[in-house]
Amino acid sequence: MVKKMPGIDVKEYAALRGKEVGVSRWFEIDQSRIDKFADVTEDWQFIHIDPNKAAESPFGGTVAHGFLTLSMLAAMAYDGLPAIEGRVMGVNYGFDKIRFVTPVRSGSRVRARFKLLEVTPRGPKEIMTKSEVSVEIEGAEKPAIVAEWLGMYYFAEPVAA
Repeated sequence: MVKKMPGIDVKEYAALRGKEVGVSRWFEIDQSRIDKFADVTEDWQFIHIDPNKAAESPFGGTVAHGFLTLSMLAAMAYDGLPAIEGRVMGVNYGFDKIRFVTPVRSGSRVRARFKLLEVTPRGPKEIMTKSEVSVEIEGAEKPAIVAEWLGMYYFAEPVAA
């Protein structure tokens, strides 16, 4: 279930540079999700899908694919970021930095914290944002992922950020 965040004007959003702008709810990364991701990506390495063999690894059990955890950022952003008023579309523009810091063990819960770093006008009806994202693992000292995520937002009417 995606919770609806209140809308915010693009100028108000841009004024939040350097601040945390959202935190998602917790998402469970269970073995079923890991297995489905393995099937979709054809990455069936034992540390992801074989609990018995993975138990003998340094991880002590199965762990999520790093790219599965990274892919969850879309759901976490929908859940945790405010809606920008007038936006008609947003697209993933890529990353300036991604680090997979700590493996996510099967059965763990993760959430994302978003800190707005930059808002750059790209045209009269579009802006690019850069956000620092930290994907936390419930109960863990270190995050699963630390990244700088770029997004493009498109608007129906011209905007000034």
